Amino acid sequence: MMRTRRQLLTDIAGLAGVCFVGCGLLGARAARAEAPRSVTIGGRRVKVIDVHAHAAIPEALALAGLKLGEGTLRPDLSPSTADERLAAMDARGVDMECLSINAFWYGTQRDVAAKICQIQNAQLAELCAKHPDRFSAYASVALQYPDLAADQLELAVKKYHLRGAAIGGSCAGKELSDPAFHPFWAKAEALGVPVFIHPQATGAPGELKQRFQGNGYLDNVIGNPLETTIALSHLIFEGSLDRFPNLKIVAAHGGGFLPSYAGRSDRGCVAMPERCKGGAYGPIKKKPSEYLKQLYYDTMVFSPEALRHLAAEVGVHQLMLGTDAPYGWTSTAVDEVLSTPGLSDADKAAILGATATKLLALPARA
Repeated sequence: MMRTRRQLLTDIAGLAGVCFVGCGLLGARAARAEAPRSVTIGGRRVKVIDVHAHAAIPEALALAGLKLGEGTLRPDLSPSTADERLAAMDARGVDMECLSINAFWYGTQRDVAAKICQIQNAQLAELCAKHPDRFSAYASVALQYPDLAADQLELAVKKYHLRGAAIGGSCAGKELSDPAFHPFWAKAEALGVPVFIHPQATGAPGELKQRFQGNGYLDNVIGNPLETTIALSHLIFEGSLDRFPNLKIVAAHGGGFLPSYAGRSDRGCVAMPERCKGGAYGPIKKKPSEYLKQLYYDTMVFSPEALRHLAAEVGVHQLMLGTDAPYGWTSTAVDEVLSTPGLSDADKAAILGATATKLLALPARA
């Protein structure tokens, strides 16, 4: 049974609050005093939705023995109030963020993972209920236990009104195409909600971790988009997207490297057909590059020309604004969309918010 907002807030009263993380919000309170940036296209106000933004919940981190600024979490990540995040959003012209929490619980026992996800989903729901025009969120799920993850997703959507789920690019040493995860994919498809795939630090195997060492932040600059590339490729070539054709998958970081080299995916099975006999369900039904047009992608490719190319490869209406807030990757994401060559006003409006409004089932008003 669907809960009212009052019942929901009563259920989760007393829990510790959501903690935004990052180091780029200094001076945000001063920015709040200024008029928020209003984004217009062709003289009309458009609603801007960021589908790739992060938060953290200290109470949940503690259950895994983690704390902001310690261990695998950067020491310069610090708590911030919702007002500070809203100020940063206003300054950049972002009306709404869809928040996600990167998985740190895939190695925990079932009861711990269940509790972590319950706390996070309840508190994300509380934040969204307090700021319904500014925040939405993806649910946390214990994907290492696919049956539990399926139940958590259904509860998160029906009770907490979250917009889908956020998962890693792999889980517990398995690719997302592994049949073990079919209960989760089946539930996501049945509910008709998106699944946001975000890479994680544990996604790179040992040799790659060693090669990422040294100057250049390569574990993220190369490693994160590489994990997404691998994850999407397995979902395509192992037949997962044929088995679950109505999945709504959102890939972080512009889908990694895959859209920029899709032609090689197509040619591989032509050059070496004996390596492409099919996964568990036989040969795939379409050219590999054709599956890219049924997935969704954020715009984190950092230049108008890169965004133009991504749109040409996957289709304009598969793209949605992403910033990785509050990490300092970009403060010009909106401007990059507005200045991308070859896009119509309708295309730009779709990327900035219209596509996300539909996919996330959000109110259409600006």
